Amino acid sequence: MDFRNNIKSQYHASLAMLKETIEKSPAEIWHEPQDQNQFWNVAYHALFFTHLYLSNSESEFKAWELHRHPYQELGPKPWPPEVQKFGEYYTREEMLAYLDFCWKFVDQQIPALNLEAESGFHWLPLNKLELQFYNIRHLQQHTGELMERLGTRAGIDVDWKGSLP
Repeated sequence: MDFRNNIKSQYHASLAMLKETIEKSPAEIWHEPQDQNQFWNVAYHALFFTHLYLSNSESEFKAWELHRHPYQELGPKPWPPEVQKFGEYYTREEMLAYLDFCWKFVDQQIPALNLEAESGFHWLPLNKLELQFYNIRHLQQHTGELMERLGTRAGIDVDWKGSLP
């Protein structure tokens, strides 16, 4: 059995759910100043790490053309400066463009994976197969977080996607 189509399907389902949260997020939730991690920042974080961990390794990773360091980070840091400060935030359209990029990157990377190889990231002592599970769980965790914000703050539901081709 070739697991690659199953892996792609689960990435696509998770990305489709994130896409729906991005599309449905009202402006007041997208950039809520009181949130430690604003909606757009959580969406960017999820996409950035999806992209990163689909790359062959940290050294081969090429950041998205609109990447702004350290926008991929969430929350306070254990090193100075402890508080994250951002300039201009990412727009809904930019996040949808990055999501589309990640969708295509899934289609490009998954067929070529050596699922038994090391992760390519020294901080993740996993093989490539387990890294895909790890990455999908991370993406879905943050998608779920954003779904919860939409539901509790605006009564907006996001449809569950079981799998997608």
